[in-house]
Amino acid sequence: MSKKILAFIESKDGKFKNSSFEVISEAKIIAEKLGSDFTVLTIGKTDENEIKELAKYGAKKIITVDLDKLNSKSPVQGIKYSPSAFAGVISEAAKKESAQIIMLSATSLGKDLSGRVAIKTDSAVFNDCIAVNVADGKITASRPVYAGKSITEISTDCENILISLRPNVFKPEISDNTQIEITETDPDSLNIEAGDFSSVVKDLIVSDEKLDVAEADRIVSGGRGLRGPENFNLIENLAASIGAATGASRAVVDAGWRPHSEQVGQTGKTVSPSLYIACGISGAIQHLAGMSSSKCIVAVNKDKDAPIFQIADYGIVGDVFEILPEMTEEFKKVVSN
Repeated sequence: MSKKILAFIESKDGKFKNSSFEVISEAKIIAEKLGSDFTVLTIGKTDENEIKELAKYGAKKIITVDLDKLNSKSPVQGIKYSPSAFAGVISEAAKKESAQIIMLSATSLGKDLSGRVAIKTDSAVFNDCIAVNVADGKITASRPVYAGKSITEISTDCENILISLRPNVFKPEISDNTQIEITETDPDSLNIEAGDFSSVVKDLIVSDEKLDVAEADRIVSGGRGLRGPENFNLIENLAASIGAATGASRAVVDAGWRPHSEQVGQTGKTVSPSLYIACGISGAIQHLAGMSSSKCIVAVNKDKDAPIFQIADYGIVGDVFEILPEMTEEFKKVVSN
């Protein structure tokens, strides 16, 4: 019997994240190869018209769980997120749908949920995958290991599998599907109780309106070559000229120049944008582990032997204080045209 798939997707402020479309598209591809069906699950407050947009990525069956109704089960009112309760919803929905494969994005939230859901469903875990393949009904996946220095192929004999996909690696594919079935599921039917809210998030405080480096399709990052926090306006100006997010190396964050939310690397965020511009970053292995899967890497560094040039698609040897203002002006000209 073919394995059914449950694809969990994330939303923020009533809008689905780009990573959600990637999960749906990949779930559709895998389901077709397995000759099975897939169901999409979302938890939150999302407009029905927004949900219907998922049809163009191949979603035919959507299960929604209203966040307010879920929160009504919590002893703490007005929460924004509960990893224990969300994991319970995903696990119970998978059982209800007889889904043996659970898919989600390897975002911060996805990483928080993966282990919890795997335990509840007794699943093998394929984490942070950059490719998923199906052959003779068996699923294999590829993921980076050893801080991104190698790629390993993984498989399992377990019946249940949880697969998390690295964001911005899988391209969402538009399908010709127009039919979609939307079902709102009550938390009662998923056996969610007060005890499932062992940990909760009451509020999310966003310090500014900057793009999230983990979600951005373009990123401009700065390192110690900027010499101080007062010079990061060069990074911000370049990023603004192309609609990019700003990132930073660990050394910069440790020095207090930039917030941890911008850190790219093994101990920060793993990113896979279409364009990654590394400015004044030498390329320590911990940093490369977080951005080496970027589709196009541009490096600017005055040291011609900097490790970053070994993986860069384009390298500029020179002083960031001279080059970045010129790059910004040139990008502005291109964008304005």
